[in-house]
Amino acid sequence: MARAARRQYDGRRRIKFLLLLVILFASVGAPAWAADEPDLIFRRSTVFKLLTPNDKLATYGIDDPEVEGVACHFTVPERGGIKGALGVAEEVSDISLACSQIGPIHFKDRLGQGDDIFRKRRSFFFKKMQIVRGCDTKRNVLVYMVYSDRLIEGSPKNSTSSVPIMPWGPGDASVQKCGDFIQ
Repeated sequence: MARAARRQYDGRRRIKFLLLLVILFASVGAPAWAADEPDLIFRRSTVFKLLTPNDKLATYGIDDPEVEGVACHFTVPERGGIKGALGVAEEVSDISLACSQIGPIHFKDRLGQGDDIFRKRRSFFFKKMQIVRGCDTKRNVLVYMVYSDRLIEGSPKNSTSSVPIMPWGPGDASVQKCGDFIQ
């Protein structure tokens, strides 16, 4: 009787372990980007740590994958210390965002209000940062918002940036309307 109970206990432990591995690989291996990997512009140390990496602020740049002529820059805090070095530190939700027109604006395809243009995990399991895009049709302005959310409870910290759609240079008289490309 004791052997049967022991085998049943071992079987349950194996199933729990395999389930944990499946969840771990699914969360780590899942695609987290709506756009390509961002370009690191620069980093600045904010907190000195003697034997481990410093806490830093890092500024990145990305291009909107569906709208030519728009680039966004965001600054995120990056934790140092042992947890930061191992990649298991939960990052804070303080993220700033600035988006600009960098050339003639052309829409590649139809857009949805609130579409993700970029996503990145901010903790090992539960938190992610997202940059989403919308269109203010009345003003013909692209609106970008960055926020972080958690699996259990969201974060109220966010930042917004607007990009008015304007002619680019004296030879560019045609200006597309973002409202014409919203689904």
